[in-house]
Amino acid sequence: MATQKTTILTLPEEEFVHPGNRACAGCGLSIVYRTGLKALGRNTILVVPPSCLTVLQGLYPIASTQLPCLNVTFASTAAAATGVLGALRAQKRPDVQVAAWAGDGGTSDIGLQALSGACERGENFIFICYDNEAYMNTGVQRSGTTPQHVLTTTTPISGKHQRKKDVPAIIAAHNIDYVATASAAYPLDFYDKVCKAKTISGPKYIHVHTPCPAGWGFSARHTVKIGRLAVETGLFDLYELENGKFQLTGASEKLLGKKRKPVSKYFATQSRFRGLDKEKIEALQTEVDEKWAAYEKIAEGVC
Repeated sequence: MATQKTTILTLPEEEFVHPGNRACAGCGLSIVYRTGLKALGRNTILVVPPSCLTVLQGLYPIASTQLPCLNVTFASTAAAATGVLGALRAQKRPDVQVAAWAGDGGTSDIGLQALSGACERGENFIFICYDNEAYMNTGVQRSGTTPQHVLTTTTPISGKHQRKKDVPAIIAAHNIDYVATASAAYPLDFYDKVCKAKTISGPKYIHVHTPCPAGWGFSARHTVKIGRLAVETGLFDLYELENGKFQLTGASEKLLGKKRKPVSKYFATQSRFRGLDKEKIEALQTEVDEKWAAYEKIAEGVC
């Protein structure tokens, strides 16, 4: 099933986020959140662990969101969403959408066990991970999805030694019907994927690349530019896995058969990559090139 193509003219005008919130200037999450709630609609219950999103939404009794939200412990997001689904079944309200919304720390690290269990059980909710590639809310500590060599407050000298954890692939290994990636720099693509996820029964997972000016070290006005550059260099890919079938989407699909921008252009935009030397950059470029060579073969039907 092809993803529908929403344009800025067909995007719903109704807003579910109030104009004021506590997000940092240029926060990529604010773009993702505003767009995602438009796709989810008013008949939705949110489940959110400690994260930048709890800051953005605001502390009781003030809230920037107009939707009901259950704030839960770091590790229990998917388990709590399962509980909300159970309560809705008891009330005979299958029409209410449940959406778990967590950061990369609450997804790839602390919340992964509960998410894995929910996927194995086949729980009918959407899980959205906004990936700003570190524990930003508590001081920019490295997470499982922090890229290799990135400088954080817990990897301040030589950067993170380990590679970025591929969470979408981990979730896809559970054989759920829908896994997708998206980017804050391409909000309409994200909107369409959330809309599609709503039509599919069972667990759905969407992983959203979310630039963070404060944590990544760039000017707040460049959030969308840097998010797009991650895609244009092939470092972050937009795709869907629907019923096990892989397909690049949007801006990533358009890169097939074309020359991508060098990864060095992306690294040069952020202070967190200042520890990279020429040798490391070349090695990372090789990794990206090999990944895209595999994509080309898939597109050609070779594998």
